[in-house]
Amino acid sequence: MEKFGIHMLFLFFLLILTKQLSSNAFINSMADEEVLNEDQNHDQEIITSYDEAMLEMEEDEWQMVGKKGNQFVVNNQPFYINGFNTYWLMVFAADDSTKGKVTEVFKQASSFGMTVCRTWAFNDGQWRALQKSPSVYDEDIFKALDFVVSEARKYKIRLILSLANNWEAYGGKAQYVKWGKEAGLNLTSDDDFFSHPTLRSYYKAHVKTVLNRVNTFTNITYKEDPTIFAWELMNEPRCNSDPTGDTLQDWIQEMAFHVKKIDPKHLVEIGLEGFYGPSTPHRLQFNPNTYAQQVGTDFIRNHQVLGVDFASVHMYADSWVSPQIADTHIPFVISWMEAHIEDAEKYLGMPVVFTEFGVSSKDPGYNSSYRDTLISTVYSSILNSTKKGGSGAGCLLWQVFPEDTDNMDDGYAIVLSKSPSTSSIVSLHSYRLNLFNTLCSSKCNWSCKKKKMLEKILYHDEL
Repeated sequence: MEKFGIHMLFLFFLLILTKQLSSNAFINSMADEEVLNEDQNHDQEIITSYDEAMLEMEEDEWQMVGKKGNQFVVNNQPFYINGFNTYWLMVFAADDSTKGKVTEVFKQASSFGMTVCRTWAFNDGQWRALQKSPSVYDEDIFKALDFVVSEARKYKIRLILSLANNWEAYGGKAQYVKWGKEAGLNLTSDDDFFSHPTLRSYYKAHVKTVLNRVNTFTNITYKEDPTIFAWELMNEPRCNSDPTGDTLQDWIQEMAFHVKKIDPKHLVEIGLEGFYGPSTPHRLQFNPNTYAQQVGTDFIRNHQVLGVDFASVHMYADSWVSPQIADTHIPFVISWMEAHIEDAEKYLGMPVVFTEFGVSSKDPGYNSSYRDTLISTVYSSILNSTKKGGSGAGCLLWQVFPEDTDNMDDGYAIVLSKSPSTSSIVSLHSYRLNLFNTLCSSKCNWSCKKKKMLEKILYHDEL
């Protein structure tokens, strides 16, 4: 959707809101007609102010996302995000028969106000591999990634590009170890990926290649492209062989510095799931299970590394707590989010993004109403932080799909065009966050007059 389309979408929501505020139900809740007239005049003021802010935003250049304290900013305005994951975009873009699905998912997500997508910038040694062997690339697949970046830009979707995988899908650290063994290295574990200097050099070379890539569609170098929101070091890194966390900590320190040395302009995050480790025994109570503290990650310690700009957290009650949908899932989600938002504010001084969350339709007891409840719970927790100018900076659904991609569905796929109740929740959250993004300056710390306007809108939304 073009800028004008996005503008009209949010204006549409505001007009609906005005109509709701004028309804009989709302009128009956008012003490007298004078109060009602005051609210109606105030609603028109909101629409006018929002309209002007949107026009100003559309005139701005497409600028790099930055960070000030615990807040993302673009052009000195807050940037709270409502986003999604679609990890397979590069592979689909490599085939003319599926290439259109890349455009379709961006267009659809944009139409519901979503602004950030997380996807893979790796495929190591597998089918349609980007990196066929260490530092050997398939140019056609790289052009496919170029296409993904260029299409995201068209629909004003920013990208978090992940640079490697902990898991075997798309190669992962196991593929790096396999390459090392083929080169004659004495390796005994997939976790050697984190410690062996040669495997570290393979990864660092890949990072350098991707960051210095010149997009064949836009002629913009990746490290200069504001379409890229952030670099992710690795999807869900774990080092089970060293539960002290020292091995992974050392790897994060080296790689965060390496990325920043090549590209000091973009934000960097690790890709962690958010498990608490040995350095914070008082936080272990928030882990979903005892196993979580034994996988070599350490949320607070890991994110204190120089060069890491914001915290990443994943959230899967159905994988971590119990596969059966249970009453314990929603309380876990709330406490998990609150704990990490508090940590980001108290110990880290940075934003935190819940970069994966969802629920599988394959879970026993699943239904779409529960999925909507889960999504609404996550969005409410983000909004509670946003209202206070806190560290809860956004969340990314796992995962949004275009139509007719059922073969890729892992149970978590959401096709917004076929899920009206879910898409309504997504749209409303996008609208609410965008009010903060367009009507408040990061300098005012929510103390300006517009804060009262926002609080009134959000209060009426809740009614």
